[in-house]
Amino acid sequence: QVQLVESGGGSVQAGGSLRLSCVASGLSTSRSCMGWFRQAPGKQRWAVVLIDTDGSTTYADSVKGRFTISKDNTKNTQYLQMNSLKPEDTAMYYCAADLGACEETDVTAVLDSDFVHWGQGTQVTVSS
Repeated sequence: QVQLVESGGGSVQAGGSLRLSCVASGLSTSRSCMGWFRQAPGKQRWAVVLIDTDGSTTYADSVKGRFTISKDNTKNTQYLQMNSLKPEDTAMYYCAADLGACEETDVTAVLDSDFVHWGQGTQVTVSS
């Protein structure tokens, strides 16, 4: 049984930083397409960043240069380092995983249905 457990969310002021973690069990992060999605109240969930099995990454333009995804395959964990946070980054952040290489590498074209496994989400709130 696959489980993804996120942590690290919280409340920060604009300009601050947070690091999200997602610990995976039941699958190997080295052999899975991993990603972070976010969903603001009343909005659709959308992909923020993907990391493929070879470590290649793709970011949404709105977070490029501020967010960094990484993974430690020895710990079966992926991370999202978020710097220079803005109020518009406020959302529930979800870890997602799908076995095998990413089928869609254009982060703007990724759909929820491209990922089978999801975490429960962790809230990030950025105040101005």
